Amino acid sequence: MIEATQLAKRFATTVALRDVSFHAPDGRITGLLGPNGAGKSTTLRILCATLAADSGSARIDGELVTPANAALRQRLGILPHNAGLYPSLTARENIVYFGRLAGMSATAARARAAELVALLELEDIADRRTKTFSQGQKVRTALGRALAHNPRNLILDEPTNGLDVPAVRKLRLLLQRLRGLGHCIVFSSHVMQEVALLCDEVVVVARGMVVANGTPEALRNSTGAANFEDAFVALTGEDGDHS
Repeated sequence: MIEATQLAKRFATTVALRDVSFHAPDGRITGLLGPNGAGKSTTLRILCATLAADSGSARIDGELVTPANAALRQRLGILPHNAGLYPSLTARENIVYFGRLAGMSATAARARAAELVALLELEDIADRRTKTFSQGQKVRTALGRALAHNPRNLILDEPTNGLDVPAVRKLRLLLQRLRGLGHCIVFSSHVMQEVALLCDEVVVVARGMVVANGTPEALRNSTGAANFEDAFVALTGEDGDHS
């Protein structure tokens, strides 16, 4: 379970977050949707304990998130926007390495890597260096790295960015499977179609605050819009290409 309560953050004269609150339960995919500059990445950095909020609070499984709380990372898997893989290591070695960083024994980390190679369908590339990978292969490997220590909670920062249609469909199926296993997944994106297809609940952020939340269908119905894109424009006041 991931919770944010009245998060606020300022960088010099720029207000990044004014008031962001939401609740992401286990066994659900919660989408964080908003235009570029809305405050999504700042919110995720606070949830990942890499940035401290000026006010408000974040909790993982009820425990307060702070940059000093290293133990909290054991319950959190993070897929950053740029994948963050070590290019000279193979997919399997990346997963094992992050398992070891999380405190797993070498034997346990190798066994877990084997499980994830199968789960994420990485068998054909598991022992190739990741510097040769396509974007889709990098994202699947980065997801394996995030899952290495079997965390209950996952934070994914725009994981479909740069992926082609087959890779997006494969990632969608993987995330749905993880949801079925009971994981709490927070999925950040500005691609409305992906959010509408994948997420159980959507938190709409604009100008550093939550302007709406609910199921994709409920948000569309609340605005009387014909589609989710029109609902997004109505809710945020943003009229432009965000897809």
